[in-house]
Amino acid sequence: MNHTQTSIKLRTGNQMIAEGAVKAGCRFFAGYPITPASGIYKSMIELLQRKGDLAISSPDEISALAYCVGASLRGYKAMTATSGPGWALMIETVQYALMTETPLVIAMVQRLGPSTGGATQGAQGDVLLTEFCTSGGYTIPVLCPSTPLECYELTVLAFSWAELLRTPVVILTDKEVGMTTESVNYEQLQLLHAAERISHLQKPTNGRDKAKTYEFSRLSDIPKFAPVGGMLKVTATGSAHNKSGELKKNDAETLEVLHHLEEKIKRRKDGLAIVKRDVEPEANTLLISYGITARAMEEAIHIARKQGRKVSGLHLLTLFPVPEKQILNSLGQVKRVVIAEENLSGQYRSVISHLMKTQEVVGINKIGSMITPQEILKEVL
Repeated sequence: MNHTQTSIKLRTGNQMIAEGAVKAGCRFFAGYPITPASGIYKSMIELLQRKGDLAISSPDEISALAYCVGASLRGYKAMTATSGPGWALMIETVQYALMTETPLVIAMVQRLGPSTGGATQGAQGDVLLTEFCTSGGYTIPVLCPSTPLECYELTVLAFSWAELLRTPVVILTDKEVGMTTESVNYEQLQLLHAAERISHLQKPTNGRDKAKTYEFSRLSDIPKFAPVGGMLKVTATGSAHNKSGELKKNDAETLEVLHHLEEKIKRRKDGLAIVKRDVEPEANTLLISYGITARAMEEAIHIARKQGRKVSGLHLLTLFPVPEKQILNSLGQVKRVVIAEENLSGQYRSVISHLMKTQEVVGINKIGSMITPQEILKEVL
């Protein structure tokens, strides 16, 4: 068998998320089968058990994420996968992970909603539900791949973000990206290595020494991690707490901790922004999209340019923190911004449209089927 044959394999986005997780050092997975995310569940059980690590089937989505939180607090990289209905059940534990600064990766493969919706129908309708699920509106980093290759690369990156920032990170895909089988050239995979969490130096304590679970000097600092059950005594709680993890309510140190949870992400937002810019000088129209719809957008740009029309494109791989600087830098002199997304009301458009001060903002929205390049072309000036 020649080299080309061995380097190209048929893979789904779900399979590549699983392979990316293992590459990143994930050693624990807990999940509950749910279409269209079940491929991640199946692959993680196969891959982790082959390595001697742990992948388990949970009785429900609530338990799945709770198990992952426990594994991560013990010091292991952990991930779960779900879709919209399962995410709705996980939200309380997502907030617990955010409050306890627990590194986690959650793959969210979108399907048509609301409620149980259409299990085998793709959609991009969980953007706002995913990001704005927390009381207080804290920023959860959200990465959004559009191809199996990106699924692999962004999963490795998601683990790095989770570990370095001590935060849950979401990989937001959709049914089409997750379940479509495509050729993947493994030679194109970047030689990625996921970061490790920054830990306290461990030393015997005889019960006397205690780690400040959430210790920081500046609001943007990342507290060093000490595992629960390790050699340092750790207090972890989802309730309002001070830097030692002691339950408090509204004293100055506790409020500082709450500000810190947002500030550590906010101060790094430019470094967390990943986009693909395709700028055409003197373009009148800027197209913006993400996920599977970004692929239709890219085809629309190709067709438009063959027809002699000037159009620019912005493919978002990071949805949150919002890549504001990259969006603003792409506006240039365009007169119209067209934002295409497979949902009813233009969810991401509602988040970013305030950035377009002088441009006309047009939404292309649809449910029940994918947005086509031709539908996008109709809005290109």
